[in-house]
Amino acid sequence: MDIDVPAIGPKDVLIKVKAAAICGTDIHIYEWTPYAQARIKPPMIFGHEASGEVVKVGGQVTNIKLGDLVAVETHIPCGECYQCQTGAQHICEKMAIIGVHTDGVFAEYAKIPAVCCWWLPKDTNPDLGAIMEPMGVAVNGALKADINNKSVAVFGCGPIGLFCLGAVAAWGVTKLFAIEPKPYRLNMARQLVPTAIFLNPTKDDVVKTILEATGERGVEVSIEISGNAQAAKMAFQVLGKGGRVSLVGLQSEPVELSLNEDIIYKEAKVFGSTGRLMWQTWWDMQKLLESRKFDPMPVITHRFPLAEFKKALELAKSGEAGKIIFYP
Repeated sequence: MDIDVPAIGPKDVLIKVKAAAICGTDIHIYEWTPYAQARIKPPMIFGHEASGEVVKVGGQVTNIKLGDLVAVETHIPCGECYQCQTGAQHICEKMAIIGVHTDGVFAEYAKIPAVCCWWLPKDTNPDLGAIMEPMGVAVNGALKADINNKSVAVFGCGPIGLFCLGAVAAWGVTKLFAIEPKPYRLNMARQLVPTAIFLNPTKDDVVKTILEATGERGVEVSIEISGNAQAAKMAFQVLGKGGRVSLVGLQSEPVELSLNEDIIYKEAKVFGSTGRLMWQTWWDMQKLLESRKFDPMPVITHRFPLAEFKKALELAKSGEAGKIIFYP
């Protein structure tokens, strides 16, 4: 539908959206699930993964100028609460999310708070800018603690899981396991990181295989990205003593764990991981991209004009695609 170009405030910029990507959150909104119903107050434009050209700048904005290409950070921090003032803006006490609590980026133009803009060099492919937000979710989860020279299991090979696999492989892990039930996604993982060990939990005994491959010690790092309760349980079962688990995927049902066996006796370190650190994760991504050890672009498998949003969202729901890009 046709709407007015958004009016911006003194601390905002207006971007002409160059590329926007579909996230699992967008599918929840599209399907109007209980998750969406509890958060969205329509009418509202959704979508939050994007890059765009700055075409208007608020009067109090000093770090962004006209013509800049920026990637969008989803979290809108208040800048005043305890979390914001102690280096944790991404879990602000008054957090608002672009495309969930405010109008998003599935449009020709979007109003973005300047605090949520990550500057990109002019020659950056806008598609890359659009996938930096979800790539940051993977990087944040992976880097909760040291990962170099560690054995790692990644549960879930959706787009964020694929970003995680590529990133941890670039950082130099010793053994890497990729666990995913959907053949399409597992095949994408094989193409992206051919040196990993690939396991399908519908066919393989994941726990037994990983324990045998690690001399019965288990992995040093488990990263759960799928949001599947059984995968989360396995992430702890394959963890070695003194290891750490990063929980990235949002769980839709209870996860059964033995606190004694899975955490206490192992002295496991458990990290919840949400979004991206502002701005440490973005600097980590920039350094990873500059190293040229990992190219995330192959994770993008389909591109659509925004007018074909129904076709694109149905494909995203099927799980038979990597990252999907919209062009307004």
